[in-house]
Amino acid sequence: MKNSEFIMESLDRLFPDAKCELHHKNHFELLIAVVLSAQTTDERVNSVTPELFEKYPDAYVLANADLKDVETIIKPIGLYHNKAINIIKLAKVLCEYHNGVVPGKREDLEALPGVGRKTANVILSNCFDVPAFAVDTHVSRVSKRLEIADEDDDVSEIERKLMEFFPKEKWVKLHHQFIFFGRYKCKAKKPECEDCPFNGNCTETRT
Repeated sequence: MKNSEFIMESLDRLFPDAKCELHHKNHFELLIAVVLSAQTTDERVNSVTPELFEKYPDAYVLANADLKDVETIIKPIGLYHNKAINIIKLAKVLCEYHNGVVPGKREDLEALPGVGRKTANVILSNCFDVPAFAVDTHVSRVSKRLEIADEDDDVSEIERKLMEFFPKEKWVKLHHQFIFFGRYKCKAKKPECEDCPFNGNCTETRT
């Protein structure tokens, strides 16, 4: 499956309104939510962030948070100890170097504790309208099944191939559509292939 127009048209029909499903009201909340979402689901993150953001609504308050208290709040998401340390450190850096504001430059974002390229891409695209294609487990799986990427490609190579394959102005929307497609239809286990527009043209269904 190497027809970019067909893929974009099909995803537009399936998920015309795909968007970030992490609940947030501002850039700070989205950044924290994305950091917390590593190796867990958006749904689980959304179950803990209301209490977290009510108690720690901005970087200045979170920077002075009690570690054990933050751990207690986010414990249901897993890896809570390291994540609690990271978001408190992240908040301290925001306060010390960025006046408590989430920066809009990649190098500044990737210098934050717990923030890698994927998280930076999510923030740049969702908060600052910077074209980016964040690669998570869903994007990776879909890219390989549609043969945009090879099975042994790493995250960086998948991102590079996606950016070459699709028009730059479509990256932000496609990122969300790939996630929705992978999350709700092209699942890791038991993908819903029967009525999929790519049935017979992907690595899962080609005979």
